[in-house]
Amino acid sequence: MEELQEAKVQAKEWANPTPAGLVALAVACFAFFALLSGKVEATAMPLVGCWLIGGFVVQLVVALMDLKGGNHAGGNTFLFFSAFFMLVGGLEMFLKYNGIAAGTPLDTRIDGYAWLVLTLVIYLWTPAFFKTFNILSLIVLALDVALPFVALVDLKILPANLTVIAAYALLTAGVLAIYLSAATVVNTAFGKKVYPVLEKRFGSKKRAESENHAESKPLPNQI
Repeated sequence: MEELQEAKVQAKEWANPTPAGLVALAVACFAFFALLSGKVEATAMPLVGCWLIGGFVVQLVVALMDLKGGNHAGGNTFLFFSAFFMLVGGLEMFLKYNGIAAGTPLDTRIDGYAWLVLTLVIYLWTPAFFKTFNILSLIVLALDVALPFVALVDLKILPANLTVIAAYALLTAGVLAIYLSAATVVNTAFGKKVYPVLEKRFGSKKRAESENHAESKPLPNQI
C-alpha cells in the first residue's frame, strides 16, 4: 500500500508554468515599450537583447510543458513567442545595435515581412482565446493592436512616430500579464480567489456547467 502511494506521488503532474511565461512576456513588453516610446536610447538595445534571451529560456520551458499537458492554444503560442519574439528579437537587438554603431544600419524591412506573418497568425488565433473571456483574452487583444504597427513601420508603410501606439499597447499587455501571473500564483497557493480575475464563458448553460465541473478537478498546465 505504501509503495502504491509513493508511486502516485512520483507520477504527480508538474505545476502550471504559465505564470513564469507571463512574467517573461511582461518583461519583453516593458522593454519594447521603453524602446518604441523613446524612453530609452538605442544604446539600451544590447541590454534589451539579454533580457529577451532570458525570456526565451522561460517561454520555451512553458511551451513544452503546456504542450505535454494538452494545452494546445497556449502551448503553441508560447512556443512561437519564445522563438520569434524572444530569441530572434534578442539576437536582432545585438545585430541592429552593431549596425548602428558601425554606421551601416540594416534593411529592417525584412523584419516587417516577418512581423506581418506573426501579426496575421495572432489575429487568426485570437478566437481560440475567447472561448472563455478573461485577462488572457485582453492580453491577446493588446497584442492585436501592437503588432500591425510594428510590422507596418518596419515595412516603411507607416511613419516611425506611430510606433508609440504599439508601445502603449505593449505596456498594457505587460501590466495585464503581471497581474494574471500574480493572480494565478496567489490564488493557486490559497486555493481560492484572493486576487479577482475576469472570467466569462461563452456557450450553452449545460456546457458551461460541464466545464465548471471539470475544472473542479486538477488539470495539467491549462492557461
